[in-house]
Amino acid sequence: MVKVQKGFTLIELMIVIAIIGILAAVAVPQYGQYTKRAKFVGEVVNQAAPYKAAVSLCIQDQNSTTGCIAGDHNIPPAKGAEGALTSLDVGALGVITATGNTEVDGDTYILTPGYVAASNKLTWSVGGTCLTNGLCRE
Repeated sequence: MVKVQKGFTLIELMIVIAIIGILAAVAVPQYGQYTKRAKFVGEVVNQAAPYKAAVSLCIQDQNSTTGCIAGDHNIPPAKGAEGALTSLDVGALGVITATGNTEVDGDTYILTPGYVAASNKLTWSVGGTCLTNGLCRE
């Protein structure tokens, strides 16, 4: 009677474990960055959306960015810490600045309105450290 071996050799198993280790070494940091980006967008960027809408209405009503600050012209007052957000404020000329906490590396999200009164055209530009760190997009 001939013995037929079934199963994997030790070398084959070690190769599989090495491949899994390499994949894990690549996937874990990517997952960490993905979750940080999701937290930043979900808790910092999304909280700036109502302020953006309010500033847009203010600019249309005033026909200018002047005077569109937090607490005036139906723009909500500055917001304090909540979730991953440290602060959210509307400064001079309707510039919205949202700052994240240490969970999102303290990155900032800055929305700057660009208004052309002659054509009544409003555009927004995105800035802040979130762009350079890959947590938000333009």
